[in-house]
Amino acid sequence: MKFTIVVLLDKRRKPSGGWEPALPLILAAWDHSPGLVKIVRLQEHIEYASAHGVIEEVDSFLRALPESDWFHIGD
Repeated sequence: MKFTIVVLLDKRRKPSGGWEPALPLILAAWDHSPGLVKIVRLQEHIEYASAHGVIEEVDSFLRALPESDWFHIGD
């Protein structure tokens, strides 16, 4: 499987200790996160990309993903 990295610019550490934008759900975080959290995180990243001028790159990346790489509720 080929992966392309889309960089979300201007990441920053929040005073609370979290990150903006929130970190991607990978490895154990993916396995232990419910579907709604995965959907909301994707939405947050898309909105962040739009606000920071990289929405075209994110759009191209997401549209190029094969159906088998997408999460479906119930997977």
